[in-house]
Amino acid sequence: MQEIKNYVETHKQRFLDELFELLRFPSVSADPKYKGDVLKTADYVAQKLKDAGADNVEICPTAGYPIVYGEKIIDASLPTVLIYGHYDVQPADPLELWHTPPFEPTVRDGKIYARGACDDKGQFYMHVKAFELMMETNTLACNVKFMIEGEEEVGSANLGIFVKDNAERLKADVVLISDTSMISMDHPSIETGLRGLAYMEVEVVGPNRDLHSGVYGGAVANPATILCKMIASLHDENNHITIPAFYDKVLELTDEEKKALNSAPYDEEEYKKDLDIEEVWGEKGYSTLERTGTRPTLEVNGIWSGYIGEGAKTVLPSKANAKISMRLVPHQSSEEIAEIFTKHFESIAPKNVKVKVTPHHGGEPVVTPTDSVAYQAAEKAIEDSFGKKAIPTRGGGSIPIVALFEDVLGIKSVLFGFGLDSDALHSPNEKYDIYNYYKGIETLPLFHKYFAELSK
Repeated sequence: MQEIKNYVETHKQRFLDELFELLRFPSVSADPKYKGDVLKTADYVAQKLKDAGADNVEICPTAGYPIVYGEKIIDASLPTVLIYGHYDVQPADPLELWHTPPFEPTVRDGKIYARGACDDKGQFYMHVKAFELMMETNTLACNVKFMIEGEEEVGSANLGIFVKDNAERLKADVVLISDTSMISMDHPSIETGLRGLAYMEVEVVGPNRDLHSGVYGGAVANPATILCKMIASLHDENNHITIPAFYDKVLELTDEEKKALNSAPYDEEEYKKDLDIEEVWGEKGYSTLERTGTRPTLEVNGIWSGYIGEGAKTVLPSKANAKISMRLVPHQSSEEIAEIFTKHFESIAPKNVKVKVTPHHGGEPVVTPTDSVAYQAAEKAIEDSFGKKAIPTRGGGSIPIVALFEDVLGIKSVLFGFGLDSDALHSPNEKYDIYNYYKGIETLPLFHKYFAELSK
């Protein structure tokens, strides 16, 4: 542990400078205008893997953005860790809510503020630097393969094809992913499950053009009003989702499982203070930890219609749109949920409008084992690095490719994130604590050490 700390201390400014350089690339995969920047980011990642000591580094083309691959095979008889991450980021909008430019990393109070700081550039780059550390100190204990993609934020559409086509090349004993969070640095935790995702876009169309709201208002259905009513009907008074068959495959937690889940540290007053809200909200009969980790949800991610510019324009819009995501729990299928959502949404539309539903992307929920050698290695690494045992938790987010790895490669994943739920992922002023970044670099080599030892 001391050798690890010494190396990090010696190189910590360079580690930070390199991360800042990576964060300056606006690698927004959702917006075609950033295509050149996304491709430059892939080049940068590939070069840093080479610099760290990886062999066979390649920028692998796909039908979309490329996947950066690299490896270090030190002994075929040793176990192999496949490290997954993504170099693309969410759009930075709304820009006016950022306190500092999203692609000019800024440090305030020991935290790095930038788009991608935590999700996932800061987290996957910990692995690159931890790998460098192990190479330079001659302590790499197992084989390592890297697969860093550029389309995670738009559904990883081409990753499945790449994984299937390269199953032999990607052969490993475990997938190691740092794209999740811990409870806190005082309460280190390891996520043991993730929710799935079904992401939809809906459009409600009324008249064939925008209308004068005085001349036509009250005589023609307003698509914005209709859309809001339709969306509001998707939850009942108990915040239970009203779509028929939505909960058919959802398994309720046992009393024992509920007790274990709710034993994780949680301060509701602190939770509300952090978000500046008066009360929490959600499905009646469940705690916040249950709602965010083990229950399915339906949320509006964006809604737009009519005139939203400066000043006033008295218009009755011709159409209204919304983006809606549903988080899913084990045994729910993203394809099935997308299908029943579509049928239900179309069925509740009044005859004075037309409705179009478009599925975007989805992913399946997963639960990772806590009795595996890999999980035990992560636990031991946490205990060595933090001086306390890790708390198992369930994550509310989605990483669709975790289920893919299990289906295609036949291997489980360890969700070994060092972010915090308060890091404003996908929001303005995303951040990542410098302490967490260095702590990840210190802890990850211990995972490799214990995974090799426990695999014998």
